[in-house]
Amino acid sequence: MDIKNQMRSVIQWENPREHQLFFKFTDSGDELKNASKLILQPGQGCIFTYEGKVEGVFEEEGLYDLETANKPFLTTMRKFMNAFESEHKTGIWFYRRADMVNVRWGTRIPITYNDPVYGFPVKLRAYGNYSIRITKAENFFGNILAGQQDYFVDQLQEIFLSRITQPISSYLANAKFSYAEIDSNIELIAAEAKNKSVSVFEDLGFQLLDFRIEGNSFDKETNDRINEISDVQAEVQSANIAGVDFAELQKLKAMRDMAKNEGAAGAGMGVFAGMSMGNAMGQPQQQEKAPEPKTDVRSKLKELKELFEDDLISEEEFKTKKQQLLDLM
Repeated sequence: MDIKNQMRSVIQWENPREHQLFFKFTDSGDELKNASKLILQPGQGCIFTYEGKVEGVFEEEGLYDLETANKPFLTTMRKFMNAFESEHKTGIWFYRRADMVNVRWGTRIPITYNDPVYGFPVKLRAYGNYSIRITKAENFFGNILAGQQDYFVDQLQEIFLSRITQPISSYLANAKFSYAEIDSNIELIAAEAKNKSVSVFEDLGFQLLDFRIEGNSFDKETNDRINEISDVQAEVQSANIAGVDFAELQKLKAMRDMAKNEGAAGAGMGVFAGMSMGNAMGQPQQQEKAPEPKTDVRSKLKELKELFEDDLISEEEFKTKKQQLLDLM
């Protein structure tokens, strides 16, 4: 074996790519020899393997002389390299020790739970970002990396999402947040989601630095149900403002719709018949109707005014019926 090929002088991670987490060192077939020097830049670490086993981890930045270093691990590594005959016996993987910030996440499938107020299931999607730092490189290297030459942050996303969805779903189910309360409690939900996810990241060898929810959305079925409920609530509120109950308001709306379909002539007849504001059709004109209570007359006047403002009766009809109602007071 040519002695010149035994002298690989510098081992370093040059030009790491964005979001690259692990990188196996190789260089044009050159073998790693005992005269090599190892350079670790700030934010980098290094894992050394021999005969398929992890023999040590570098975690401090700086320049290491593998032949003369006096640190225990480097001395051990130097001995291995003195006896080195094949490049397949040893391996060096660099890894990123710097924080990985603003890693994107989003729910793969909707989070489903029962709305505690409305009583039907809702499906919630959410998205945001988190920041992590690798703290147990050897753990991740042995359990997940499995000797791959390169590994990127986005490859972690599917692993993390598949494991954090369940604890977040359980939290939402127990927190009893209604559909309308999600946005106002988004920071609390994010904080609790982080607490529920810490152990998931730790098991993989990472520290979860922060966890943010940037937005959320509900499925179409949930939105349709909520819109229907909102419409009914708005009508109830309108009825309260008008001084009538909800059932009476619905009757008035039905009469208005019918009157619009029947035309102006039918409108007057249908309205007056529905309000019982005249003599019953087909009865003698001389038959007088007992006076109505004043409170009822007042509500009828309000209804009559609404009908006039909606152009369902003429001004003349309005004045006539108004006078009739006032005569009852």
